[in-house]
Amino acid sequence: MSTSAGIAAVVITAVVTVLIGAYGLRASRTTSDFYVASRTVTPWWNASAIGGEYLSAASFLGVAGLVLAYGTDMLWFPVGYTAGYLMLLVLVAAPLRRSGAYTLPDFAEARLESAAARRAASVLVVTIGWLYLLPQFQAAGLTLRTVTGAPQWAGPAAVAAVVLVSVLGGGMRSITFVQAFQYWLKLTALALPVVFLLLAWQADGRPEVAPGGEPVFPETTTVEVTTDVTVDLPMGVVVRADGVVDGASVTGELPLDRGDHDVEAGTVLEFPAGARIPHASNLEPMTGEAWALPLTAGGDHPLYATYSLIIALFFGTMGLPHVLVRFYTNPDGRAARRTTLAVLGLLGVFYVLPGIYGALGRLYTPELLLTGRTDAVVLVLPGRLVDGVLGDALSALVTAGAFAAFLSTSSGLTVSVAGVLSQDLLRGRVRNPVTGFRLGAVLALLVPIGLALSSPFLGIADVVGLAFAVAASSFCPLLLLGIWWRRLTWPGAVAGLLTGGGTSTAAVAVTILGGPQDGWIGALLAQPAAWTMPLAFLVMIVVSLGTQQHMAPGVNRTMVRLHTPENLELNRGDWDPEDRWRT
Repeated sequence: MSTSAGIAAVVITAVVTVLIGAYGLRASRTTSDFYVASRTVTPWWNASAIGGEYLSAASFLGVAGLVLAYGTDMLWFPVGYTAGYLMLLVLVAAPLRRSGAYTLPDFAEARLESAAARRAASVLVVTIGWLYLLPQFQAAGLTLRTVTGAPQWAGPAAVAAVVLVSVLGGGMRSITFVQAFQYWLKLTALALPVVFLLLAWQADGRPEVAPGGEPVFPETTTVEVTTDVTVDLPMGVVVRADGVVDGASVTGELPLDRGDHDVEAGTVLEFPAGARIPHASNLEPMTGEAWALPLTAGGDHPLYATYSLIIALFFGTMGLPHVLVRFYTNPDGRAARRTTLAVLGLLGVFYVLPGIYGALGRLYTPELLLTGRTDAVVLVLPGRLVDGVLGDALSALVTAGAFAAFLSTSSGLTVSVAGVLSQDLLRGRVRNPVTGFRLGAVLALLVPIGLALSSPFLGIADVVGLAFAVAASSFCPLLLLGIWWRRLTWPGAVAGLLTGGGTSTAAVAVTILGGPQDGWIGALLAQPAAWTMPLAFLVMIVVSLGTQQHMAPGVNRTMVRLHTPENLELNRGDWDPEDRWRT
């Protein structure tokens, strides 16, 4: 794809996003419009908006990259992302909407009647939000660098600028319009190129995706290394090189022995046809038939890693603050359930597509294993298989969809984190609640941008999976017990939040900062949900049973509120950002 086409795709997506946000600004008249779109969003419109913000860079790029490298085991990511909404539909959606809250801290305070529970929930909302924003900004940098050659900081800066314009302008009502549009853009951007990719694959004789033996370059292949990388060669090979390899400047033929070799950014390597494909040392991709077999990825303990990932994805969705905040924009609990059902359908349609990109990428873009940038397969593949103007147009469309993914998810996360910061950190310090929300939006973006620019690039879907693990280990127990068990107390809730959220966050920090570990320790840290979520439930229940004197005085009234359909209730109250709870 030409650089001009990539830049045009990004600019057009940004301009359309700002224009739609400006339309939402015209419709925002009150504080309720700004925070919860006056709770008037219809199920289908809200479902499209949820799909827009939920289908993040992990869905658009990360899943395809993981399938390219590790095969069928990675299909649990799209399955889990979708199945999480089934849990929401059955257990959480309607009662949470009936609570009248705006944020998870609001729910914790209302259900437990405790400021301490609210503060603990606020800290975790911000932690999960920042952890989820980090891969969005890293992927934005990867995308702009892949399609335009821009420096790493350009992607996060562009996304942050557009998000701030949308969020600061019209709040939740503006973001609803933007995210609904972006879901359909992303679906079109992924689905239309797939048609041409499958036609090209069929014209090529429908080659097998995972043939036996080690993967090899099918023809003489030139690879441009865009970032410093350490390459693990499975066997010796003679390449043509132009750049710096192992600290030495090279131009011409270069024999490389088996083992690790350091390749600096800007180096161009040409591999002969039939040479085994090396991979970046931070990847351990599946080879041969193992790519197509389940329970082969996941380090030393793939069975544990698989089930822990399933737990994190199935139960983590109900703890994602940027997802839950959208249910507060529905008119009532019935509309929240209908919204969730529609989301299941929209996600099911979308998640058929990334796996196709990953499988075809294993055939036609194997050099991404060498550079370690497997997340770029969606961006590279259309231009590789389709020549000429049509290939450029399809690549530009995919780029537009990828940029829309960053914008929509980042917007939703910014709204949720800004809501918590404005209600808890800035409340009392800023007199106007809308001004407080806007200041919170700026603060919500500063930390993840700094982390994205300073931390090493990690697998996009891997980082999002860790965010799901933290959510599953903290807010999932709080919501399920808070909604369905009247004996939950604020000391039990706080103890469970700190235990589950703290241990999972610590495991995530060790994994991100220290890299993968070996053995059981590495498995438990890389996929912590299987032990941190049950631990959080256990602590909440045990501490609550021992502190029954701290049960909320109004728990019976709250439980009736959560479980009684709206048409049977009188004098219902809703959360008002200006005056706390009113009934």
